[in-house]
Amino acid sequence: MGTNNSKKLIRRGRIIRYAPLVLWVAVIFTASSTVGASKNTSMIIRPLLEWLFPNEPAAVIDAYHNYIRKLAHFTEYALLGFLAARAYWNSSFRVLRRFWFGWAFLTVFAIASLDEYNQSFNNLRTGSFYDTLLDASGGLTMILALVLYHRISDFGFRISDFSKSTRSDKG
Repeated sequence: MGTNNSKKLIRRGRIIRYAPLVLWVAVIFTASSTVGASKNTSMIIRPLLEWLFPNEPAAVIDAYHNYIRKLAHFTEYALLGFLAARAYWNSSFRVLRRFWFGWAFLTVFAIASLDEYNQSFNNLRTGSFYDTLLDASGGLTMILALVLYHRISDFGFRISDFSKSTRSDKG
């Protein structure tokens, strides 16, 4: 009976780790369809930009719209990088846990490549290798930020542990 409960806990842990990652990939591929086409996003973003910048010419508004779209790509893949790193960092599979950085980046790059490949079949979208690089750089930026965070927090714990031990030695 104990074995059955531990299997349930392992299964529940995997769902908690991987479900957000899988759901976010589904969101990315949904946005990769005509839903995320410039023509459709401009119906929301363009009026907002025209309200914020009423004196700007249409070409400038178009440029702002393009920047916002590129920033959205970077951000959605940064979140993908976070979710992939989180899933692999805590994985019950040793190889995923040990090489979480590589697996997380491989996941980001694979999804970015498939996303752009998928867009190449859509008349309203354009698949671009440069967009793949932009997407992958969003994921890589987040993964590197997580590495930095873990290194700093580990260092912080080491310093505080050292401080406690030296204080007790003096006492």
